[in-house]
Amino acid sequence: MKPYYITTPIYYVNDRPHIGHCFTTLVADVAARFQRLARGGPPSPAPVFFLTGTDEHADKVVTSAAANHTTPQAWADLNAEQFRRAFDSLQVTNSDFIRTTEPRHAGRVPTYIAALQAAGDIYKGQYTGWYDEGQEEYLTETAAKDAQYRSPINARPLVRRTEDCYFFRLSAYQQALLGHINQHPGFILPESRRNEVLGRLRQGLNDVPVSRPVTSDPATQWGIRMPADDANRVYVWIDALFNYLTVVDTPDRRHLWPADVHLIGKDILWFHAVIWPALLMALRKSAPDFAWVDLPRCVFGHGWWIAEGQKMSKSLGNFIDLPRLDAYARRYSLDALRWYLLAQGPLAGTDADFSHARFVEVYNADLANAIGNSTSRVGNMIARYFDGVVPPPLQGRAGEGLPIPESDALAAEFPYLCRATVERSLAALDEFDLPTALRLGIDLVARVDLFINQTQPFKLAKTVDADPSARGRLADILYTCAETLRVASLLLSPAMPDKMATLWRDWNCHAELLDASADRPALESLARFAGPHALKPGAPLSRGDPLFMRADPAEPAPQ
Repeated sequence: MKPYYITTPIYYVNDRPHIGHCFTTLVADVAARFQRLARGGPPSPAPVFFLTGTDEHADKVVTSAAANHTTPQAWADLNAEQFRRAFDSLQVTNSDFIRTTEPRHAGRVPTYIAALQAAGDIYKGQYTGWYDEGQEEYLTETAAKDAQYRSPINARPLVRRTEDCYFFRLSAYQQALLGHINQHPGFILPESRRNEVLGRLRQGLNDVPVSRPVTSDPATQWGIRMPADDANRVYVWIDALFNYLTVVDTPDRRHLWPADVHLIGKDILWFHAVIWPALLMALRKSAPDFAWVDLPRCVFGHGWWIAEGQKMSKSLGNFIDLPRLDAYARRYSLDALRWYLLAQGPLAGTDADFSHARFVEVYNADLANAIGNSTSRVGNMIARYFDGVVPPPLQGRAGEGLPIPESDALAAEFPYLCRATVERSLAALDEFDLPTALRLGIDLVARVDLFINQTQPFKLAKTVDADPSARGRLADILYTCAETLRVASLLLSPAMPDKMATLWRDWNCHAELLDASADRPALESLARFAGPHALKPGAPLSRGDPLFMRADPAEPAPQ
């Protein structure tokens, strides 16, 4: 395996974080956790590196700071800390947090710009166009007309602007971009986003501005200056894109590049799927020092959240902000919130509805009635029938491939079912299909519930006194159930780290995952049914408290 490098967008610090920021970062967190689980370690020859951070050189930071009677840097400091706290509250495990005002970024960007200038890919000119003040970006004439000369994001009127600036020769990279996208179908995902980009690319590319003039307006004085030209600053979007590179452009991190996944919202797809790779192509050919700068492997543009069937809006009062998310986490648990956002989120391309009724429905179906009930049910039967120790499987069930008694046909499926499920989950992870990778864990739980209904161990237990062989069959059934649930818990743990850790402590397994300093085997070894990391017959297994209690659908939404 090569190192795995995943990024989120870096977020504007003009305001506090909300569900959109939290969702993107949470998805990246689950992908990073899954990759760590798949690879094992530490130490690992192929580490997982997860980057998030804040974009701080926007005009809106200056105007927001002024409105709050403070300086842009102080305002950026305040809100960057809000993002850190928000991600900490979600138990996000990012490897680094970049702020574009940090010297390691702001000091490196002019080096890239200067290289592109020297190569002739950045030149000085004059730009006239329709400017979206809220998004701090220009729209093409076609895009502005299609939007009726209003912002596609907030519907405010676009502003016609003319200004001196530096341009990037984006037009020179149209064919190279088309060729790369066509040769690498996974470069832009989901497919609907790929088709969107290809449609726009085929209409032709114009050169794009990469700087803004510095004037007497304080908002224009906030930013990174163009090389050898203090009268111009680097356009905030160009400045921001380079963060993915500046963080790893060090001797000890350069091996992490290229990024495996740039995870973004669909509204910033064009910058990441067209302008950013073109900048990298230009930088790569600008000088031998940048020969290592390959293109990212995937740009994944997810959809947006809506609330109760309506677009989120502060004026409508339906915005899902941090206090609302915290309220759900307090009532149902943080893991339940993480699960809902991941299982129901807008990863497939379409937007997703944050509905309280749907939240309770998913919580009860996937968590209370599935993994919660199944682990509680099996734990209780082991406590009752085997005095709270892991029962032994039948002879021949200690490992895959050994002879299985014909009478044990149902139980015999589970070693192979577990192996196939783990393989499918890892394949889904490779395709960045996280909902499927996680859903397969719930599918295993459902298979355990079906097995219990088929074998009815609670009835078999009543025959043990009259039929001595029944105890062996009962032990085998419960071992099969518990061991399969252990495997399922591994697949669910990236989304529900707290609850699965509780289960592992109760069931006396996976000490290597509970100890951050321990050497962790890779998932395929950890998840092998009756393998070296399986539940040990005779070891204590506590039934513990139920992981999830059933929720009342009639209860109002937490506030």
